[in-house]
Amino acid sequence: MRTDSFPGTLPAREHLPAADAGTPVLDVVIPVHNEEKDLQPCVRRLHAHLTRTFPYAFRITIADNASTDATWLVAARLAREIPEVGAHHLPEKGRGRALRAVWSASDAPVLAYMDADLSTDLNALLPLVAPLISGHSDLAIGSRLSRTSRVVRGPRREVISRAYNLILRGSLRARFSDAQCGFKAIRRDVARVLLPLVEDTGWFFDTELLVLAERAGLRIHEVPVDWVDDPDSTVRIVRTALEDLRGVWRIGRALATGSLPLDRLTRPFGDDPRDRELTGVPGGLARRLVGFCVVGAASTLFYLLLYSLGRRFCGAQTANALALLVSAMANTAANRRFTFGVRGRRGAVRHQAQGLVVLGIGLALTSGSLAALDAAADSPAHSTELAVLVAANLAATVLRFLLLRAWVFPDHGAHRQPYPAQVRAGDAADGHREDAAPRTRPARPHDSTPGDTR
Repeated sequence: MRTDSFPGTLPAREHLPAADAGTPVLDVVIPVHNEEKDLQPCVRRLHAHLTRTFPYAFRITIADNASTDATWLVAARLAREIPEVGAHHLPEKGRGRALRAVWSASDAPVLAYMDADLSTDLNALLPLVAPLISGHSDLAIGSRLSRTSRVVRGPRREVISRAYNLILRGSLRARFSDAQCGFKAIRRDVARVLLPLVEDTGWFFDTELLVLAERAGLRIHEVPVDWVDDPDSTVRIVRTALEDLRGVWRIGRALATGSLPLDRLTRPFGDDPRDRELTGVPGGLARRLVGFCVVGAASTLFYLLLYSLGRRFCGAQTANALALLVSAMANTAANRRFTFGVRGRRGAVRHQAQGLVVLGIGLALTSGSLAALDAAADSPAHSTELAVLVAANLAATVLRFLLLRAWVFPDHGAHRQPYPAQVRAGDAADGHREDAAPRTRPARPHDSTPGDTR
């Protein structure tokens, strides 16, 4: 995962304003590799469809990644003949590399891509990008696995596609239905924040993008599509599947270790007037309370189990101290990760030390309760001890939450954008384009030699 360059938090989603006729709102990228036969009819068909149906200005960008046939010649000729068509040539192969390069350089507020074979029905293009233009969603994907989709393809591809998406659901808890459909769109401001975090440069690129976006809490819109398999596709299914599985393992490991700064990919509320009245309300309080209660219930059961086991070998005070020590460390770690969303190892030792101070307060309460019970009754029953301990832990719960929130994890996420968020889309990331993006060479109508790739 790329974590060295981070553009910052996302601005509030806004409906894109009506642009001038010459300013493209949508940039549709067609990544190609050795597509000399299909490229021209594909681009002309897409251009005719957008001219007839799309209400905004648009651009079609051909991203040729290391073709060895006449694909670049065809792309350059189309760029000269059609004003809305541009072409970029990359010396290295990789669909993800091509998308990263063109999307990073594009000035259109909505970026999309589709495969050169146009397997997806173009009538789904406007429904795909409309939620991004309106500000409703951050990303949009075409889904061949929706109940209302109509798909024509062989059983082998069908089984592989469904198995792959089941793997994503089971291993990465993905909720989107179709990661591999070559028909996706993203807002430019979102792309500028997410692209530096995406490592893959091949077929796993868009899956990685979707997983990171979903884990960051961004909104992904799905559009059912009609899709017809291209029998002449040159995609190596087995090799691509193995690379995808390696990508799933890499992403899963990064998410498990907390090495991705996804907690910084915040998205403020929209422009609803009711949102502007929330300036005095701490963000995420309800979610943190729920998380704290769940972690507290689990750690209490863990504590009682440890106490019951320790009580067989030592006295009540010693068993209580040992059980409280172990369960408190587990409680601090769990609250750190799940309640307050702190990831990575930074500050973990300090948090555990502060958690031990909170433990001291809990120890004083529970030990004092046991001492009071021993003073009130000789040899109290084990069930009575447990009841007293439960009451003491419940009494300490509110104080523990306040200490964790105000002292151990004070204002975590204070870097997030306050309400109201009056940042225009695309402004937050200006000046933060990724330096490592592959260099591209645009084809211009006045280029004298179509085949010149110097």
